[in-house]
Amino acid sequence: MNFIAMDFETANAARHSACSVALVFVQDSQIIGNYYSLLRPETDFHWRNIQVHGIKPEMVKNSPTFAEIWPELSQYFQTQHLVAAHNAPFDNGVLKGCLDYYDLPAAHFQSLCTVRSSRKLFPDFDNHRLNTVCQNLGITLNNHHDALEDSLACANILLTQEKLFGTEPLKQFVKKI
Repeated sequence: MNFIAMDFETANAARHSACSVALVFVQDSQIIGNYYSLLRPETDFHWRNIQVHGIKPEMVKNSPTFAEIWPELSQYFQTQHLVAAHNAPFDNGVLKGCLDYYDLPAAHFQSLCTVRSSRKLFPDFDNHRLNTVCQNLGITLNNHHDALEDSLACANILLTQEKLFGTEPLKQFVKKI
């Protein structure tokens, strides 16, 4: 299975306020690499978001904006690529919000939400939050709400689902963006 697992953290409730992004690259069902960057959102940080992920304005003051990293990342968001996220509507919304904010062309790719697939494939879990799914599947999640840790956990969830159920049942969760 080939896919990219994605995660964003945001500075506030605005979808264009990405303050970190991570991608984990999976080829032939093996994790082969990753990308991580802090981002400098052109908006204020809300204290509650800082409380969740620990990223403070002073930590991103010398970081690139989303628009500055997009030329490097855009190659991964093509129609033939599958991009997974745990709660994909949120992460896809952040991606769209950033693209819109910086007046960049829309990205078109295939999306899979591991929250949705986990609800269907593991209905007996107490809930389907990232940390709960990881705990139930024996997947390490050391620093929840760190974009790289979360995208790595998402990749491992999807790889575990593939191992347990095969790729065919996962196809029902793929949406075109």
